[in-house]
Amino acid sequence: MQPVTSALLRRYDRAGPRYTSYPTAVEFHAGVDRHAYAERLAQAAAADAEPLSFYLHLPFCEERCLFCGCNVVITKKREIAARYLRLLHQEIRDVAARLGGRRRLRQYHWGGGTPTYLSPDEMRELHGVVTSEFDLEPGAEVAIEIDPRVTSAEQMQVLRELGFNRVSMGVQDFTREVQEAVHRIQSFEQTRDLVALSRSLGFSSINLDLIYGLPLQTPETFARTLEQVLAIRPDRVAVYSFAHVPWLKGQQRRIETDQLPAPDVKLELFARAVEAFRGAGYVGVGMDHFALPEDEMGRAVADGTLWRNFMGYTVKHAPDMVACGESGIGDVAGAYVQNHKVLHEYERAVEAGELPVERGYLLSDDDRLRRHVITSLMCTFTLDLRDVERRFGIDFDATFAREREELARLEQDGFVRLGDARIDVVRLGRLFVRNVCMVFDAYLRRPSGDTPRFSRTV
Repeated sequence: MQPVTSALLRRYDRAGPRYTSYPTAVEFHAGVDRHAYAERLAQAAAADAEPLSFYLHLPFCEERCLFCGCNVVITKKREIAARYLRLLHQEIRDVAARLGGRRRLRQYHWGGGTPTYLSPDEMRELHGVVTSEFDLEPGAEVAIEIDPRVTSAEQMQVLRELGFNRVSMGVQDFTREVQEAVHRIQSFEQTRDLVALSRSLGFSSINLDLIYGLPLQTPETFARTLEQVLAIRPDRVAVYSFAHVPWLKGQQRRIETDQLPAPDVKLELFARAVEAFRGAGYVGVGMDHFALPEDEMGRAVADGTLWRNFMGYTVKHAPDMVACGESGIGDVAGAYVQNHKVLHEYERAVEAGELPVERGYLLSDDDRLRRHVITSLMCTFTLDLRDVERRFGIDFDATFAREREELARLEQDGFVRLGDARIDVVRLGRLFVRNVCMVFDAYLRRPSGDTPRFSRTV
């Protein structure tokens, strides 16, 4: 792989989406409301033979990590969570009723926040509501995000008894100075022991999340964290680029910007991760994940079934994704819909018997085409042009003449290899795959004003 020069960094280190959706959430607007969502749920109900993905957002945490970009509610008042859960149960039942006979779940995920903020009894009750309304498909992915600092052995036992089979644990970095800088103190031993317990209980896939680009990280300290993660040997690892977006997440303003790694150092941190995990036998998955070859995600890379949605990379793709809870984002019958992001507004809507939708977006035919192109590149680093033409009834070169010109410049910089029938993102380009996908993003061509909308691509 050719070296990453300072000229390349200057040219390509710019704000850009992560493409968990296309169009991205910055295009969502209030014109897509609860009435539009009700119509889309009715359309989705007609496809009653098709499975669903189902996401529940549990926003509560006891304290705030400075790097966090999630929609969270910080409170130690358990009664606030208890009220939220009652209303979440109500929303789940309402959405299920609108889906008619379409009740089969292929992918079922609890995210947050910290889902293990809930007590074991609250977990049992919430899961009971879901399974009274929906049926888990044989072999369904039943997953949860947990924080090793606050998750008990009893909670893990209950989750396994309920049928959860995949668990994802946040780590970020094991270096004490880095942890102090982002207000998240978590020992290697805590994490190692919870992974060991999860394995003994029979969880089939365990993921650890790392973040590169945090304050005070260096290639040397991050290399030690990578060694510790490899000693645990999780089935999957996500190595996320730190999204520094202080204009969106106010707590990030408390991070000392002069402590953040420079772009070239940040890229070296990720290169160290790539080298470490590939050297240990992991398969690279998309732009920032790694999996053991025998894990479902590793197999999905091999057989070309990997996909991407609002939950990130997935091996259990379903045509529609329903989301419940504060700030949850669904993808239903060609529409993106997002629930209210402010807790009391979400609760007011559900109490009133309304679908608690704040905003959304209706996809056009062009959006669907570009979403397919971008998702394919994000998942497989390749695009079969003839397949795209067959799927969408287009002439690729005529439709994407402008994009072809831009791709030719990326080819000169060693990011892609262009052929008559395919586009391949080569090894250097995989470090900049967001930039490659941005070529196909029609919305980035519009003036956006002075307010930043995305994190940096490097």
